[in-house]
Amino acid sequence: MKLLKPALYAVAGILVSAAAIVMMTAAVSSRKTDEQKPVVMAFSAVPDVPQQISIAGEEYDLTRYDMRERFDRELTSFCYSHNLTLQIIKRANRYFPIVEPILKQEGVPADFLYLMAIESSLNQLALSPVKAASFWQLMPATAREYGLEVNDSIDERYHIEKATRAACRYMKKAYSKYGNWMAVAASYNGGQGRITRELARQKADDVFSLWPTEETTRYPFRMMALKTIMEAPYRYGFVVKSAQLYKPIRTTSVTIKTTIPDLVAFAAKHGISYRELKDFNPWLRGRSLPNKSGRTYELKIPVREDMIYSAKQKPVVYRKEWVVD
Repeated sequence: MKLLKPALYAVAGILVSAAAIVMMTAAVSSRKTDEQKPVVMAFSAVPDVPQQISIAGEEYDLTRYDMRERFDRELTSFCYSHNLTLQIIKRANRYFPIVEPILKQEGVPADFLYLMAIESSLNQLALSPVKAASFWQLMPATAREYGLEVNDSIDERYHIEKATRAACRYMKKAYSKYGNWMAVAASYNGGQGRITRELARQKADDVFSLWPTEETTRYPFRMMALKTIMEAPYRYGFVVKSAQLYKPIRTTSVTIKTTIPDLVAFAAKHGISYRELKDFNPWLRGRSLPNKSGRTYELKIPVREDMIYSAKQKPVVYRKEWVVD
């Protein structure tokens, strides 16, 4: 029966889609002349906008014209940016289990997983034109301010656990200033100084009433929209099976307190390739690990059996609502 479920979902989806196309075509045809009939028979449905939304423990009314239309823009964008949204869903299965417990430990709402996702599309090697890096898109100066090592050999912005804790410190500082998590989200993009100045200059009560640059204005709504989709991907047209999610890969740790002159040789010694070493330790930026100060580093070594996708292995699914099987 389990083997039939994906097929049944697919058949049901085809039947529903076919019925919808027939109904929509009939409805349109009843109103249009022959000359106005569409020649493209693939319809793009406009997703409904809810009356309100809850995010980061806060409730927001979406009935005001601008709130509704700004949310609608982002929801529609994610719904029809198929490749991007599917990549985020698949990658989330690997990275959310690492980040969510840290957010909880640091006292930051779990919904800030979606801020990380819109920052980087969950691409650990993401680098912006202004040199903001990795999952949290931290700038070099900001990263150093919040305790990360950033230089030519080591860049801890690419260290998912350390970077997450640094981002949490930034967000908690912002929350102590604004007392509102969506203001924190806006300041993460636009900067605390700018948000504070604009709130004062415009005599605004909240960030939704500001008139900043377009990107900063869109930020909280992008978080809301991505959360809405990821809580019910199938409802918004994303059909994902358990085996299609990117699997979590276990690692062991090697403690290093000295210089590693050759990371290629180090990788081979631990039974992995140089590429695999860098893939699981992207904070290593060069071919060696200088360590004149004798600092302690933990290098991750992936468990070999986890690096293989096998039909014999039961897929690990972090959130069951992401999949149809």
